[in-house]
Amino acid sequence: MRGRRAGGLVVAATIALAAGDAPGAAPLPRVGGCAVFPRSNAWNRDVSRDPVDPRSDRYIAAIGPGNLHPDFAARRFGIPVTVVPATQRRVPIRFTAFGDESDPGPYPVPANARVEGGSDRHVIVVQRGRCRLFELFGARRSGRGWAAASGAVFDLRSNRLRPAGWTSADAAGLPILPGLARADEAAAGTIRHALRFTVQRTQRAYVAPARHFASSETDPSLPPMGLRLRLKANFDLRPYTGQARVILRALKTYGMIVADNGSSWFVTGAPDPRWNDAQLEQLKRVPGSAFEVVRSGPLTTG
Repeated sequence: MRGRRAGGLVVAATIALAAGDAPGAAPLPRVGGCAVFPRSNAWNRDVSRDPVDPRSDRYIAAIGPGNLHPDFAARRFGIPVTVVPATQRRVPIRFTAFGDESDPGPYPVPANARVEGGSDRHVIVVQRGRCRLFELFGARRSGRGWAAASGAVFDLRSNRLRPAGWTSADAAGLPILPGLARADEAAAGTIRHALRFTVQRTQRAYVAPARHFASSETDPSLPPMGLRLRLKANFDLRPYTGQARVILRALKTYGMIVADNGSSWFVTGAPDPRWNDAQLEQLKRVPGSAFEVVRSGPLTTG
């Protein structure tokens, strides 16, 4: 939800040993046969032992009271992922808002690519074999291709970031795919990456790996884009079962990253009939006060 900033096969990630994984190392998440960024990527980094940010309490208070909310489900809610072959035909992309900060087309987005419901209308496409990630915000079919407010292309084999100050299909200038909760991972029993979440108010600043802010507010207690939170180590997981417990373990190990303005404490995932909505409902019992902010690098302000 960017208000202040102003088909193909749909799959979830599968867990398998990725090229470049060391023997005995935990496998990386994969989509369409591609590892979702290198092990050294910020999304895949274990932050369970990182120090707490000295401003943690202020950030948590500024995000506001409330509980986690899974913004995905078995059917209707979430950001779908479309996997296409390396031979997928590229089509023109017409940018309607942030073309100067978008990667130019054409993109290999099929006419039947799944589009997120609601106002954001994200389209996420992974190109099998080439391991390229194409993401659109505000996407609609247009002529032989698509129109979109903004778009970004990422090499899933690289840690390269967007240019400083550039948005992406997400307000923070981040890729969306690596932050999605995915049902195949939950079924395997382990999610090995950070998750994406939204907050209602952010400050006019960002911290790596984010590259863009989406606010005019200068209150330093507000979270910047890219801020990383972690579920406290002493939070008791015993009352939680199934898929909810898998997600909460990931939030202790990898945390979650502020990626956009939206409802506070909403965690994003890909829709998949393998999600158990009753188990996901348990996440709504987790208070925001159970989180702490991981110390990060310097803020970039505007």
